[in-house]
Amino acid sequence: MPDPASRITIWHNPKCSTSRAVLGLLRARGVEPEIVEYLKTPPGVADIRQVLAEAGLKARDLVRRKEPLFRELGLDAPGVDEAALVAAMAEHPILIERPVVRASSGTRLCRPVERLDEIVPAG
Repeated sequence: MPDPASRITIWHNPKCSTSRAVLGLLRARGVEPEIVEYLKTPPGVADIRQVLAEAGLKARDLVRRKEPLFRELGLDAPGVDEAALVAAMAEHPILIERPVVRASSGTRLCRPVERLDEIVPAG
């Protein structure tokens, strides 16, 4: 049984080509990650905050600004703070940018896919 500390998780959207590419790279590197289809099993506020802390990101870095709902909810307004963005992502997981890969070596928003190399090197 693999060491749980070495477990790799991907927040994955199978409809996203970048997410599929990162999953393919992980598998090509001999890793079968825990796949979290975050649209079906959305992370809560605490999970999102944890990922942001692990990756050293701000909420605005993880939110999908091109998603129409982003503007519809007024999240593009200048005064929208971290808490509001995190709450919106928890309530509407379509707003979460993907894929997010979590490993013992770090957490990255793997966009572009090359960011995966920072935490799961090839070969």
